[in-house]
Amino acid sequence: MNGILKAATALTCALVISGAMAQAPQQGTQAPGYFRLAVGDYEVTALFDGYNDLSPKLLQGMSQARIRALLARRSIETPGVQTAFNAFLVNTGKQLILVDSGAGQCIGATAGQLVANMQAAGYQPEQVDTILLTHLHLDHVCGLVDAQKQALFTNATVYAAKAEADYWLDPSALAKAPAGARAFFKIAQDSTAPYVAAGRFKTFTAGQSPLPGIVEATLEAGHTPGSTTYRFTSQNQSIVFMGDLVHNLAVQFEHPQVSIGFDVNSAQAINARQAVFSAAVASKTWVTAAHLPFPGIGHITAQGKHFQWVPVEYGPYKRAAKVPLIE
Repeated sequence: MNGILKAATALTCALVISGAMAQAPQQGTQAPGYFRLAVGDYEVTALFDGYNDLSPKLLQGMSQARIRALLARRSIETPGVQTAFNAFLVNTGKQLILVDSGAGQCIGATAGQLVANMQAAGYQPEQVDTILLTHLHLDHVCGLVDAQKQALFTNATVYAAKAEADYWLDPSALAKAPAGARAFFKIAQDSTAPYVAAGRFKTFTAGQSPLPGIVEATLEAGHTPGSTTYRFTSQNQSIVFMGDLVHNLAVQFEHPQVSIGFDVNSAQAINARQAVFSAAVASKTWVTAAHLPFPGIGHITAQGKHFQWVPVEYGPYKRAAKVPLIE
């Protein structure tokens, strides 16, 4: 009799557990890709557009054995290294500014999430009035348009450095480009075309600001001829948007002399990276990067001759003025 009762109890428990599991299926989705940070009176929102995998072979200036050892030290598996596409909104209270636009429809199923995440963060594309491009590679400009090459940000004026626009958007550039690179020139031209046609694409030269009194733009040529960093400052707090000055967390902070195959001028890109990193260490300012793990916001510190990335800590949007200190 006891054996029968035990068997019945076991069967009942199995049915209950099975029923519970059936009522709670796995979701298979991630949280919306946005993160907010207060910088003085400005609200900065990081937006996740997606990702792709980059081969470590693109990193140059160090042996592949050493590069893979640095990746393995952070438990990063190869052959591909997941590389994020981050874009950023800056709400000044009067303007809504987007820095870069992600890869959009140009990469495939792993990208093109910018608009959905922007909406999840409480904003609509038509509310964006200004777009600042760090440069015109496809993973920064393709999100400007939809699959039909129509403008997604219908009320925005797009800004890029004149050196960058001259390199990518000159009508003769496409014909002069090497065959393997022509697609990248065409994407840059197609992605900016509706804004150019509407008179809402503008350029600025070195030393100029696209938004005087709001943002400081600095030419950091190397990755591309007109690669630009943007600095916003409010209430003595600053944040620098450094675009593609760094692609790989595990390698390029400890060894900033390592370049990447996408650099137009690797020596200039290395110099720009070291200069911006050093300035960020000295000023202790917030920095953002387009391809570091989301949200791509943090600080840069120095350890001897090397740099270190310190990612932002998740927490409330604004901390209380005073919090209890537990000792």
